Amino acid sequence: MSTRRLVTTALLTLALSLAMAAPAMAYAPVNIVHTERVQAGPYRVTVGFSVWPIRAMQSLDFTFMPDGGIAGKSGTLTQTGPGVKADEHVTPLVRHPRKYDSWGLDVQALSAPGTYSLGFAIDGPQGHGEGSVRGLTVLNQPGPPLALSWLVGSLPFLGLVVFIAIAWRRLQPGRRPLTV
Repeated sequence: MSTRRLVTTALLTLALSLAMAAPAMAYAPVNIVHTERVQAGPYRVTVGFSVWPIRAMQSLDFTFMPDGGIAGKSGTLTQTGPGVKADEHVTPLVRHPRKYDSWGLDVQALSAPGTYSLGFAIDGPQGHGEGSVRGLTVLNQPGPPLALSWLVGSLPFLGLVVFIAIAWRRLQPGRRPLTV
């Protein structure tokens, strides 16, 4: 293969890779459909939810935006409720990966229905403040039960396994003598 063909092939492969990756690199904006206002000491915080009402095991984005922005501030988030594990109880508030001007949780799901609370501790130029959103109701999981969803979703894979097993037995590749 000539050097020219090799370079052309490499450039074409690179161009196609970048063209196909462009849609994947684009991200959907965080659409906030419901907000709650919370007073955390001297700070007013707007808590945003990308799905409302919230259902168990349904992914959504949480955003936390103090008035005046997040610059020069830090904080922690305390979650309580039936689906919160002890090691997930307190987490630092970090910049949302798709909404850079606020703190947030990206594509999170609350695992059980019930009543949750989100507590905030914020430190900034005006001092320390604490506040919470209480009585956040999480409804039952949408759709059919999880086990049924997995069973229906795995049927094509099980069909493929059965097809391959039948084809393997009919062909019996290890038992046939080689013919030349």
